[in-house]
Amino acid sequence: MSTGHGDARGKEFERVLDALRTRIADGTYALKSRLPTQRNLAAEFKVSRATVQRALEELIIDGWVMPRQGSGTTVIHSPIHSRIQQPETPLVRAALGPFIARAFAQPVVRLDVFTLTSESLDTHIRVQAERIRLGGTPPESIQLRMLLPSESLALPYPRATEMVGDTDVRRTPDELDRLQGQLQERLHTITRRHTESLRETLIDLMTQGKVPSVEVQIGHVRLTPASKLYLSRGAEVLFGPYEVVKRPILLGKETVDALDVLGLESKLTRHVNDEGDPNAPGSMFMESMQSWFDSCWDLLAEGLPERPEPPLNP
Repeated sequence: MSTGHGDARGKEFERVLDALRTRIADGTYALKSRLPTQRNLAAEFKVSRATVQRALEELIIDGWVMPRQGSGTTVIHSPIHSRIQQPETPLVRAALGPFIARAFAQPVVRLDVFTLTSESLDTHIRVQAERIRLGGTPPESIQLRMLLPSESLALPYPRATEMVGDTDVRRTPDELDRLQGQLQERLHTITRRHTESLRETLIDLMTQGKVPSVEVQIGHVRLTPASKLYLSRGAEVLFGPYEVVKRPILLGKETVDALDVLGLESKLTRHVNDEGDPNAPGSMFMESMQSWFDSCWDLLAEGLPERPEPPLNP
């Protein structure tokens, strides 16, 4: 987990950061809107401005907000697949928030996920955990299997562009290598933070007696995610390709133009298993994606507890 100094360390910092993430995710702080001032946020949460400042720095690193001189902090990426759909509003795009909510409404939550950083999943897991803590009906058990790209894998994104901005200045190979190392480490830091966050959130539900059984397993594969995959086993699947974009990324005090993917902006499609018709398109897609995930989990995943070798097909 991330830490800061003073009361920015630990629970107070995490409380403020979680609240800000949730408000951006549910549209309370809409895209292109300005966040309240640090002074007002510090007063609302009854914490120091150092705590608020550290939380904002984390949101900047994650690409959710951007400070603008003279005009405060602006929301630059609002997770379009997390906004709450009102019943009277037609659903034009599948949404991760309702998908996770439907999964958590079942007695047994069984989720399989393949993603780049787990940032989006972390946000919505925390929303459901807070609902349960506030008295919402909990599931009897939660089982999460998540696959992430191996940290030893040289990913094609994020990657610094060869040219500097819109100029004719070309970066040297040594400079590109330096920036690439920093960009990869930034990605790994974001992934570790959100992965540990969602793991602790789910395990806390069990240690607090809210959910009787929780199992979180995280494996790594030497595969670059070209899309994100969320499987609610036997029920439905969300699938969405990552779109590669050119965007500025903040590295310390330096802003670098880079090729990257915006997971929060991924357009997801929903496919539902039709138990009465195994040949229905949704059922076939669900079966195909589940088989693919299981094969990667059984044969390619690293970092899992020792398990018996799967039998060879005759």
